[in-house]
Amino acid sequence: MKKHLLVAFLFATILVSAQDKASRYAPVISTKGLKEKLTIIAGAEMEGRETGMPGERKAAAYIEEQFKKIGLQPGNGNSYQMNYPVYRDEVSDKSLRVNGRSFEWDKQYFFNLGAVTNGTLNIKNIVFAGHGIVDSVKSINDLAGLDVKDKIVMVLDGDGGIGSTAGSSFAKMNALRRVGAAGMLMISSVFPKTTVTATIGNIYFRQSTGSPFTMVTISPEIASALLGRTTTLSMNDLKAVKKGTYTAELQLMVAKKTTTLETSNVIGVLPGTDKKDEYVFLTAHHDHLGMRNGQIYYGADDDGSGTVSVIQMAEAFAAAVKKGDRPRRSIAFMTVSGEEKGLWGSEYYSDHPIYPLDKTTVNLNIDMVGRVDTERQTADSLNYVYVIGHDKLSSELAPINEGANNKYTKLTLDYKFDDPKDVNRIYYRSDHYNFARKGVPILFFYDGMLKADYHKVSDTVDKINFELMQKRVQMIYYTAWDIANRDNMLKRDIPLSMPGR
Repeated sequence: MKKHLLVAFLFATILVSAQDKASRYAPVISTKGLKEKLTIIAGAEMEGRETGMPGERKAAAYIEEQFKKIGLQPGNGNSYQMNYPVYRDEVSDKSLRVNGRSFEWDKQYFFNLGAVTNGTLNIKNIVFAGHGIVDSVKSINDLAGLDVKDKIVMVLDGDGGIGSTAGSSFAKMNALRRVGAAGMLMISSVFPKTTVTATIGNIYFRQSTGSPFTMVTISPEIASALLGRTTTLSMNDLKAVKKGTYTAELQLMVAKKTTTLETSNVIGVLPGTDKKDEYVFLTAHHDHLGMRNGQIYYGADDDGSGTVSVIQMAEAFAAAVKKGDRPRRSIAFMTVSGEEKGLWGSEYYSDHPIYPLDKTTVNLNIDMVGRVDTERQTADSLNYVYVIGHDKLSSELAPINEGANNKYTKLTLDYKFDDPKDVNRIYYRSDHYNFARKGVPILFFYDGMLKADYHKVSDTVDKINFELMQKRVQMIYYTAWDIANRDNMLKRDIPLSMPGR
């Protein structure tokens, strides 16, 4: 009996020792280290880290340098960078004529570069559709009875005072697309414009392969000419014009060139032991909004905080490896670009995975963990984190995360953003989404900042609560440690009920 008791005692001692190994290396995630790295990532030299711009490439180079220094292996063959293309258009020439008469850019028309195609568009007939509103709730359909398929449709700006969300240009454009129209001319009173419309467009992720849809904003003077009037109608006069098809010769010429830019995700891997062919992914996005009107959008919290958290966790796991405590599963540390543009980097990775997604046991994503939510009016405001994904895809996620937190960090784990009725749609707004849509269990950690300095130039390092940030990052590290070392991959036993973006 004594021998059996001794064996049981020794086994329990070994088990507890194994479980507590994680706590030996958690102090590597320090307020000092977080602040030092964030001061660089969110510094002026990075110029706001806009995707595809020099500042973002500097940030990617810095992250790669840190991964090398830590001792991570390159995550993409022999490279730490996973490059993917993005694009930008620039107009070199443009013109708009009605019945042979030329009109002037910004004085009488303008367009966004993504809303027109290269070449010359010649149109003989224009359909006028009033305000172009289609609103089933208010039983309004300005397109009823009109032949708009493959036609350019001219509509008045706004909703005519009826209070309909269908009065936005986006809603009108979508309504016209649904019925097969080829384009939309929006009549606006903004002319002559006091601001200069950019002839260099925004960066975009993929080149369109669908049918082109032309969208041009025009003055009442152009609209009047298209309606066959020799004098210019006012916006009020235009409201009284009969809907229908009008004969007019419209010629729109656009000459634009497309430049291919390059951006990247940065990936470093710490190989595991007996389960090295299975992966834990720790992610954040290193891009932000760049510079606008000469002002830098520093993005310290969004998502400089997540970026340096990934680096610091890599340091903690690397410290464990040096002491002989290598995790069983491989851990991939990845920062992505393009998040602010539409989750581009994580979408690119999930569509072109370097490591099999069916062998990726979890994605723990960190996007904004450095601040206190200014809207949180509870006593735990200095000891919380929002967790998204706890009830999705795997029933094992929440118990593991809660167990790590209860044992080590004792934060309040707030699940309010997992409500399917969340009006902010937080589940869809960061890079974990692209892992979840492929079936990989995810947890997303977030401080809840949607006001105050969110997406403003004032999102700076001096606003970060590094003590709270450290606690949050250590909790994520403990969760990752558990998942990396458990016997089995996480169950995928909860069907994903969330609709697509």
